[in-house]
Amino acid sequence: MAANKWKDRKDIVYSTNPDYKYESNEENKEKETLHPSKQKLKVYMDVRARKKGKQATLINGFVGSEEDLKELAKLLKTKCAVGGSIKDNEIIIQGDFRDKIVEILTSQGYKATKL
Repeated sequence: MAANKWKDRKDIVYSTNPDYKYESNEENKEKETLHPSKQKLKVYMDVRARKKGKQATLINGFVGSEEDLKELAKLLKTKCAVGGSIKDNEIIIQGDFRDKIVEILTSQGYKATKL
């Protein structure tokens, strides 16, 4: 069930016309990707939520389209030669590659901090 976002609908004017269709601007709107120098990415390791305590490096804080996020994840997975995925606007890389990922991101122009 979708979340009830009443704040997004607070300026809607209701009509008694049965043929009235409300058009939302959000449907056509796609996130614009910020320039890499304006991105503030956080790189940290997580063990708690993984099967059998396996290590995973997480990168979050990316602001942009889903396509650009997938492109960045592919770059990181290729440079680290490991697997990974994207979940909830967060890149998951298998293993502990925090130092290497921060190095790769800064060479690409991103502002990355290791937590």
